[in-house]
Amino acid sequence: MNQKLVESLLKGDRRAAARLITLVENHHPESMEIIREIFPHTGKAHILGITGPPGSGKSTLVNSLSVEFAERGRKIGILAVDPSSPFTGGALLGDRIRMGDLLNRKGVFIRSMGTRGSLGGLSTATFDAIKILDAMGKDLIIVETVGAGQAEVDIVGAAHTTIVVTVPGLGDDIQAIKAGIMEIGDLFVVNKADRIGADRRVMEIRAMLELSNHREKGGWVPPVLKTVAREGEGVEALADGIERHFSYLKENNLIEEFERQRVRGEIEDILKAHLLRHALSRLSDEDYEALILRVVRREIDPYSAAGEIAGV
Repeated sequence: MNQKLVESLLKGDRRAAARLITLVENHHPESMEIIREIFPHTGKAHILGITGPPGSGKSTLVNSLSVEFAERGRKIGILAVDPSSPFTGGALLGDRIRMGDLLNRKGVFIRSMGTRGSLGGLSTATFDAIKILDAMGKDLIIVETVGAGQAEVDIVGAAHTTIVVTVPGLGDDIQAIKAGIMEIGDLFVVNKADRIGADRRVMEIRAMLELSNHREKGGWVPPVLKTVAREGEGVEALADGIERHFSYLKENNLIEEFERQRVRGEIEDILKAHLLRHALSRLSDEDYEALILRVVRREIDPYSAAGEIAGV
């Protein structure tokens, strides 16, 4: 195993973190052993998820928010989950050009990751990358998702605090703040609030929150805040709201329940992957292709084909 890399990571080494994330992202054979080694050193960071539709200014908001937290003395890790290249599997927006203010800032680590086909807005390796940054000593880990819309609700499984970002003028106002997204937000941000319609969007979100069955966490009422991220306006108030929410979770003993739900989901995802690999290993490539062809020809249905593979 890459023992020296792990030792360097635990001392806060950036290069070690980058190399270990690459290993887990590429599903290297040593990935599981790496996670086993670092796992006892995790569980300390506040994980912040930021999601919302394309064009809402998430990356600019992450930049401004990270500058604010860095000035408060926080050690920050950023995982920006972008669309994957269909050719290389890499992150298409890997240059993170909107986070230029952070590139040379001490205590801030930025990594782009491709979704690699994940429909939920998070890369399948994101959870392991979070553990790596946690073990590295980052006390605030920001996960910015790809911006694919309502499919991004799986961010709630990774983050203690989830921010939903929207902007005025997206077209169909109700479509832009559908229930699936509304139910995951702990804080809502109307970015680009210098545009016409910002106050209306704030009122719409508040009205939707009153009407929806928002997940209740002992009485937390999600605030709706306005920002102009490129100018830094409203970012300090947003950072205050994020810290209040994490304090609220700790004061109400909700962190452990969050961990229970997160770990349950992670174990089940790992189990599904193991069982799928085990089932497919029973077939040769030729037999698998022949089975697929039988389904294509309507000789059997997909359920029966899956049953044959699983042996049930």
